[in-house]
Amino acid sequence: MYGIADLDNCYCSCEKVFRPDLEGKPIVVLSNNDGCVVARSNEAKALGIKAGTPYFQLEQQFPNNKIVVFSSNYELYGELTGRVVSIISKEAPAYFRYSIDECFLYLDGMDDVDLKQWGENLHKKIRQYVGMPISIGLAPNKTLAKMASHFAKKYKGYRHCCMIDTDEKRIKALKLYPIDEVWGIGRRYAAKLESLGVKTAYDFAAHHGDWVRLTFNNIVIQRTWRELNGEDCVPNEELTKKKSICTSRSFNGMISDYDTLRTHVANYAARCAEKLRMQHSVATIVGVFLNTNAFREDLAQYWNFQETRLLTASSSTITIVEAANQVLQRIYRQGYQYKKAGVIVMGIGPDSPIQQDLFDINAEQFQKMKRLDEVVDRINRMQGSETIVLGSQQYTQKDGKGKADVFANAIKHDHRSPCPTTRWSDVIKLT
Repeated sequence: MYGIADLDNCYCSCEKVFRPDLEGKPIVVLSNNDGCVVARSNEAKALGIKAGTPYFQLEQQFPNNKIVVFSSNYELYGELTGRVVSIISKEAPAYFRYSIDECFLYLDGMDDVDLKQWGENLHKKIRQYVGMPISIGLAPNKTLAKMASHFAKKYKGYRHCCMIDTDEKRIKALKLYPIDEVWGIGRRYAAKLESLGVKTAYDFAAHHGDWVRLTFNNIVIQRTWRELNGEDCVPNEELTKKKSICTSRSFNGMISDYDTLRTHVANYAARCAEKLRMQHSVATIVGVFLNTNAFREDLAQYWNFQETRLLTASSSTITIVEAANQVLQRIYRQGYQYKKAGVIVMGIGPDSPIQQDLFDINAEQFQKMKRLDEVVDRINRMQGSETIVLGSQQYTQKDGKGKADVFANAIKHDHRSPCPTTRWSDVIKLT
């Protein structure tokens, strides 16, 4: 039996933990640089606010509604969701954290446990200990568990835990579930299925397996069809595989000078390297993309992406930042106003063993860089992110007093909430 624990409206729920006065009010959380809506509370969804709505349009579209707006605060979200995961780790025999707000649960050895009651109790415990609502879906495979969590969120009668454990329940759930919501079916395949008359998960599951194989030469789609029909065929290791890691941002304004672009790209590359180390991986390819603002038709447009291959697979911040800067030099063109850049690392594999290139740095230097990254990661975990960075990562814009302001205006977050659980300066004071 599998389960999935999915936090309800995760970012908005995090913001409400220390703001009980927000209960019942429409809340939205914005993307980086306060660009557009990325998360909505149930009240905001009821108003008709769509994900992706530009921030500046909120007041125009909903003039008579007092919408509470927050800038994204990933430091707060990461810490609070980490507390949720720590509770799950004690309650479930095994788990895998699939995303910031979702955990797959492996419930082997719980045959004598009333799993429906267990899921309800897990919701109550997380609500009491952390203050965040969570929905639990239980089923014989991962795809159906994802579906069950959807019903646990949507219908109060399930008391935050839905279990699909019989064919009767499975068929009923499939008939109620839109095809574009099925885990493993992307937007493009959903559109194709709908054009073929497949509107629900049941319509898809009812087709013959030969039709699925002939229509979709795709292993993921075929596995999804099998899981909808009750099989358990998505390997656990498939959840952890990442073919690429991307870090990108839209800028706060537009940028034309190379030095500022290089600083942004260096930060994105450093973040990619950190993500690689977190999952004990290395990459062999580093790519960089750069583009102007497609909505500014009055400005000259430019887009480019190039990549470089590392001689030896690496997760070293220094190596990946250097490679990204080399690519940026190739694709940068003067005379354009750039709105977004990003770094993508590909060719990802395990960090041990690593086959070194004959013409690359010697093994001793490779180990030194690995130990350096370990020390920097440890200090940044203890003292706060970006306590230690490379020189190329530092923004050196001037503040109002004429002094260099490191990291000044890196990301716009005018509506950011405090971080009372991770910063001494933000600790709540009771008077």
